[in-house]
Amino acid sequence: MRTLSTVVQGHRLAAHLHPATHRNPQAPLLVALHGGLYTGRYFDVPGSAAGSFRDIANTNGFDLITIDRPGYGDSDVLDEAENTFARQAELLDGAIGHLLASYEDAAGVVLVGHSIGGMIGLEVAACHPDWNLLGISATGMGARIPDQGAAEELGTLPLHGVVDVPIPEREKLWYGPEGSYTAEAVEAARHSYAPAPMVELAAAPRWAATRLTGVAAAVDVPVHHALAEFDALWDSSPDSRELFLSKFSDNPRVESEIVPGVGHCLDHHITGAVLHLRQLAFALDCASVSRRNVPAPAR
Repeated sequence: MRTLSTVVQGHRLAAHLHPATHRNPQAPLLVALHGGLYTGRYFDVPGSAAGSFRDIANTNGFDLITIDRPGYGDSDVLDEAENTFARQAELLDGAIGHLLASYEDAAGVVLVGHSIGGMIGLEVAACHPDWNLLGISATGMGARIPDQGAAEELGTLPLHGVVDVPIPEREKLWYGPEGSYTAEAVEAARHSYAPAPMVELAAAPRWAATRLTGVAAAVDVPVHHALAEFDALWDSSPDSRELFLSKFSDNPRVESEIVPGVGHCLDHHITGAVLHLRQLAFALDCASVSRRNVPAPAR
């Protein structure tokens, strides 16, 4: 692992490069964006003996960069008035561009975002970055939250600044039925917990209703989407999945799945490895399509 950092428009953003055990030259670089109340270490949590997302990506030949979003880890906190998902996307767009400038092997990038990281990843894709974005896998977010559900309750807490949530209250939201996760995974995940800017916890429940339609219309790269069957924050019904797909009606390369038997933090469940392998297959497919679409050199 190598610690990285960059400064974008006066804001420091921290990241970590996790190189593959034996790099697959056909594999794109993965850049992962964590959700609320976590740092980039979210992707280091092994949900089962198969390992974490980082482990599985590295073992299968993928280099991975995990970024601490603004307000988390060693990245700067944004002023509340500035801290919108669109603004975070702008800064992350710039940060990824800067990091790629010193990463010699990046033929293309696939974003991987969980929860708020998935929303912001879609915002980045909608900005049409100057760097070579091949696709995005967005998990743990969707097209609709349940009325008066846990997401709405969390977002209406009368708090400001950077706030923490007690561990028992967090973990009521993160996991699926008993037996779908291990005690070891729950303990490991606690090392990735972090306080969160309250402004983003308040914005998250409103994002699908206020931003998704416009963002989806602007995304022109392939999209992989996965939502947990027992997500405590999102409506994961088949109807809600169809609503999500309808937002991308002009994009022929969008796939969506409801992952059975798991809760909001899909990655940290026993079957998280199944999702991870699907994400890696999606990333390889994005790279393959990109290579096929590159014009042959002139003779």
